[in-house]
Amino acid sequence: MYLRIKEMIDRLMAALILGILVIPLSFLTLFLACYYQGNPFYTCERAGLRGRSFKQYKFKSMYDDILSEESGAKQRISPIGKILREWSIDEIPQLVNILKGDISFIGPRPLTSDYIALYTESEKRRLEVKPGLTGLAQVNGRNAISWKKKFMLDVQYVNSVSFWLDVKILFRTIRVVLLREGINQNESITAERFKG
Repeated sequence: MYLRIKEMIDRLMAALILGILVIPLSFLTLFLACYYQGNPFYTCERAGLRGRSFKQYKFKSMYDDILSEESGAKQRISPIGKILREWSIDEIPQLVNILKGDISFIGPRPLTSDYIALYTESEKRRLEVKPGLTGLAQVNGRNAISWKKKFMLDVQYVNSVSFWLDVKILFRTIRVVLLREGINQNESITAERFKG
């Protein structure tokens, strides 16, 4: 019952926030379109509830004209992209994902579908609830903790999901974002790829 109520609250809150931020987000979108000389958004396939695939939206933080990792070069984050990531501004377009019902405000972070084959039976339980914009792992170390720890916290959330836990995570997320805690892993702004 709570998960059904939670979905309604998620969509109402997402619509309200987008309505309030429509003007600054419009200016940011226009700025990024000029900055990258093209599409200001980045979309990628992610695994949602029960592993169902959906398209995740973000503000673009990397240059398009990059060589693939197979050719020996890593993707490069732009200076603007670094700021967007540090303050989690690149995640704001996922409010559209919340409106569509792909994700929730609170839940395990959505990962690529190819990771599912690498999960243990316990880790697969993170797919039993909708993924979230933020979650228990994000307020307990973010990219500074190991994948094993992240998945343990994800499963802990699945086992304990409740209104008060979500409220607690929401307020802790505000603190983490403002203090920019846990954004780096080995001096990188992104987490290392999960290898099972």
